[in-house]
Amino acid sequence: MPRVTVPAGADPLTYVWTGLAPGVSVPAAGYSGAVYEHSMLSLREFEAARITLAEINGCHLCLDWRTARDVPSRGAAPDAVPEDFYEAALAAGYPGLSEREALAAEFARRYATDHHAIDDALWVRLHAAYSDAELVDLALCVGSWLALGRFNQVFDIDGACRVPHGQV
Repeated sequence: MPRVTVPAGADPLTYVWTGLAPGVSVPAAGYSGAVYEHSMLSLREFEAARITLAEINGCHLCLDWRTARDVPSRGAAPDAVPEDFYEAALAAGYPGLSEREALAAEFARRYATDHHAIDDALWVRLHAAYSDAELVDLALCVGSWLALGRFNQVFDIDGACRVPHGQV
């Protein structure tokens, strides 16, 4: 049950995100959209970090969500990640993931659960695999999923969670 009053018949997620504090919530939704539309991370790196945050936030709909992107070089067919990838991204040691994918998941986990554990040793590994621009991109994606996913959890509107409908 939402933690704020939602009019009868209104969708809780939509109402909270558009009706209560639109001066802040609408730009926040824009931030979320920018993460999906403009991230420079590969789809697999993006999904490794995203599914990690979905698990940490406890969002079942986000755990079931699968991001896909249109790949112009292959026509309109979406680029998608195989289902076993998600199990690997959530497993200890990240079996079967590339170094960058595993680092994206590890960074997301530490960012969300113990940001003080992002130590110099991890930064050395991150810098060996990612450019500075990619690291900022990764952190902004993770920050969005952490903040906005928890927002939905705190207000108990995650049951109506909607990740952007368009394929990105």
